[in-house]
Amino acid sequence: MLEKTTRINYLFDFYQTLLTPKQRNYMEMYYLEDYSLGEISELLEVSRQAVYDNIRRTETMLENYEEKLRLYDKFQQRSAIITQLEKAAGDDSNLQELIKQLQELD
Repeated sequence: MLEKTTRINYLFDFYQTLLTPKQRNYMEMYYLEDYSLGEISELLEVSRQAVYDNIRRTETMLENYEEKLRLYDKFQQRSAIITQLEKAAGDDSNLQELIKQLQELD
């Protein structure tokens, strides 16, 4: 479950601008603020089922965006390469500075 939550949080970070404000609100409340489905339904005065359906549809949309755009996959690959570069760079301050600049791009 934690792995799924982490993945959805990353996908949300990458693709939230493609979501409607309502979808963003539900996802933020559920995944970032850790509200339960019941708490969200009470706050927004909708049924628990409506909240559940909206969150599941939005998760599917995020996965579809990732399937097409691969932003999260590329981020993971870049992170792995940066880790390897850090190990290979050792004490070389010039290389360490370049690696730091690469990290700041993400």
